[in-house]
Amino acid sequence: MSKPIRVLIAKPGLDGHDRGAKIIARALKDAGMEVIYTGIKQTPESIARTALQEDVDVLGLSILSGAHNHLFPEIMKHLHQHKLDHILVIAGGIIPKDDIPFLQEIGIKAIYPPGSSLEDIVSFIRANVPQSTND
Repeated sequence: MSKPIRVLIAKPGLDGHDRGAKIIARALKDAGMEVIYTGIKQTPESIARTALQEDVDVLGLSILSGAHNHLFPEIMKHLHQHKLDHILVIAGGIIPKDDIPFLQEIGIKAIYPPGSSLEDIVSFIRANVPQSTND
């Protein structure tokens, strides 16, 4: 029997709106994944530390504040410092299309704008979590 995929949903920065993050968390739980939600106003370091402590396979970042080009590189830096480069990092929220190439360059594997299909997110995670993690 394979272990469930473990997902951390995080809200970095001062963004106080988390309805979308909660909807994603619920959809991932309904798909059989274990989901940890950090709550709002998390620092890049606290997100990386939680990812380490919870031994997650996936980190989902949710942001609406427009600070993604500042906060996401910091999060990726802290993940690297904690030797967590194996974690699949995805993001969602208000992220302009022009910013997506930069975010992909720093290691964010998928970006989901508002209105993205929950089924597409679940499928992407299942297809991209290393099989050795999910066996």
